[in-house]
Amino acid sequence: MATQRDHSWRFFRAGGVDQVRLGTGQDLLALGQLDQKLWMALSCPTTGLALDARTLELMDRDRDGRLRAPDVVHAAEWLGAMLEDAEGLVAGSALLPVAQISERTEEGARLRRAARWLLDRLEKPEATELSTEDVLSAVTGFAASRFNGDGILPVASAGTPELERAVQALLDTVGSEPDRSGEPGISLALLERFFTEAEAHLTWQARGTADPTELLPLGADTEAGAALLASLREKIDDYFMRCRLAAFDPRATAALNRDEAEYGALASQLLSPSGQEVRAFPLARIEAGRPLPLVQGVNPAWAQPLAELTAKVVTPLLGARSTLPEADWLTLCRRFDAHAAWQAERPESKVSTLGLDRLRELTTGDTRAALQALIEQDAAQAEEAALLESLERLVRFRRDLFKLTRNFVNFEDFYSMGSGAVFLAGVLYLDARAFSLCVRVNSADGHATLATLSRTYLAYCECTRKDTHEKMLIACAVTAGDADSLMVGRNGIFYDRDGVDWSAQVVKLLDHPISISQAFFLPYKTVAKLIGEQVEKFASAREKQVQSQAAANISDVGAKADAAPALPAEAPAAKPPAATPAAPPFDIAKFAGIFAAIGLALAAVGSAVTALITGFIGLRWWQMPLALLGLMLLISGPSMLLAWLKLRQRSLGPILDANGWAVNARAKINLPFGAALTAQAKLPPNAERSLTDPFAPQRGPWRWLLVLLLLAGLVALGVYLGVPQRWLAGAAP
Repeated sequence: MATQRDHSWRFFRAGGVDQVRLGTGQDLLALGQLDQKLWMALSCPTTGLALDARTLELMDRDRDGRLRAPDVVHAAEWLGAMLEDAEGLVAGSALLPVAQISERTEEGARLRRAARWLLDRLEKPEATELSTEDVLSAVTGFAASRFNGDGILPVASAGTPELERAVQALLDTVGSEPDRSGEPGISLALLERFFTEAEAHLTWQARGTADPTELLPLGADTEAGAALLASLREKIDDYFMRCRLAAFDPRATAALNRDEAEYGALASQLLSPSGQEVRAFPLARIEAGRPLPLVQGVNPAWAQPLAELTAKVVTPLLGARSTLPEADWLTLCRRFDAHAAWQAERPESKVSTLGLDRLRELTTGDTRAALQALIEQDAAQAEEAALLESLERLVRFRRDLFKLTRNFVNFEDFYSMGSGAVFLAGVLYLDARAFSLCVRVNSADGHATLATLSRTYLAYCECTRKDTHEKMLIACAVTAGDADSLMVGRNGIFYDRDGVDWSAQVVKLLDHPISISQAFFLPYKTVAKLIGEQVEKFASAREKQVQSQAAANISDVGAKADAAPALPAEAPAAKPPAATPAAPPFDIAKFAGIFAAIGLALAAVGSAVTALITGFIGLRWWQMPLALLGLMLLISGPSMLLAWLKLRQRSLGPILDANGWAVNARAKINLPFGAALTAQAKLPPNAERSLTDPFAPQRGPWRWLLVLLLLAGLVALGVYLGVPQRWLAGAAP
């Protein structure tokens, strides 16, 4: 095989950079010798690619969901060590000849024996090739077997109902790890953790059983009594503190019992025993040295909790009583202090949810030893599992490595426009165009933040399927045509790589130049749009003015008709009308100035137009097209120049970088390649076309009459200025 010194690399030019050409198996095996500065990408995600996900998972050595350049190099070098030669790597065949597995290394020799053993197990002793399907079938069957070599014991592999219940108890309390079959199971570490926590809980519980008088004053009801005491402790302590303050200074008694105004505020409310209106009031009337009443004279909002405390705690420990002095209350609290300290030492674990009887049953029998033996028996199959996984890795890497490198080391699949790069999601049909550069994205806003550096017009579309309710978001590069009809809300159809159609709707647009032709017409379209908007605004304003004036006139006529008095039989002599204010005199000087200014403006515009036409007509006939071309360049030139500069910077890199790639080169999308990525509608070859449109608008002769009048005016102006005479004089010998 080639060494670092004698391997010759070949390169091709695409995307504005020199890319390495990978055409032989030796090229793949020598990837570790290629300077990574010449790689097109250095890392990519292992999901969202049109490549076998299991292959990418096996290549991802640290299982972080990202494939890096060292992972690809390691896969190529491992293939080189496991194969006799590099045949078949470029073809990407799913069949692996057993004779191709090298026996130069110990691992290769084991794989070759494992391949022969697998063919015998599949009842193919005469076969010389091992297919990917054969290996995957063996791997799937081994993963579903009772002992599959991962040291994880699921419930179904326990063997007996008792052990199955024990495994389920462990899963419910200490968690699980995924078995090779996909089912949750327990490992040796989880087994040790369960029994350690179970023994700690039983040891803690034994302390309470050994000293029940001190730690369990109420026996089995201690937990409930302690919780009830804790819920009332703050309120009862508040009562006795108020009584001590009243004993300290009798003047505070009235204030400690709440003011009468507060009771007056409650008088107008609808009160209930369970209401919250009086919960902030003291438990009972405050007096110096007064014990806490338990039955009579208790705050109604606290009467029920106090009655429960009396029945469940006070009476069993202190005897029946109707009041509780402060000394007895402190004694009662001390009876539960030891219990509280014991509870604070309680081990935090979910094993306690199984109950003491179940924990004793699991820890005293041979359950632990039986489960440990099953886990060790499962782990004993690890070598067979490793061999099957290595066989799977071998057939997958041999089949998929070349495809991966054509989309990672170089972007040949993307620039060849053949089968399509693995990062392409499908084709979007929208606005009489087919967009091939479509990638899946997670968020339009998040992707656009970095993708805008690509200088590419992007349309983000939300794709849905009504039958499966699936949704996905794609970003499509618009690289040909124009953006006049592209807008948010526009609908299209998207075909994924499997040919499945999705309903697509534009949700976001990232504006950038699309083509030079679009930039050429952009100034004219902008001016036409502005003129149209101004004309529309003017017409709308005039329409509103006319409607307002008409409404005002109608209102005035109606008001005058309503105000006119009825004529009597003998009308009195009419009084002379009241004098109306005289209209202001006509300011002839003001209007003369206005008309003079308008005349000067029209004269200036006319002079400019006349000078322009005169200069144009004064040109020679061959100079006129050049003048028109120069005028068009003067108008469209800046826009075209700006678009040309941006289109030269159009790149695939930021589009992929926004998806988690680490693109290592510019990967440009120039004008010819961009035109190939976006296919515009055109009639098929040899198609018949009828130009007769029965619904075409009927055009009158006015347009042609206007053109003739304009030409006649230009000719007359030219004759008046003597242009034909000068042309003839210049053409004379």
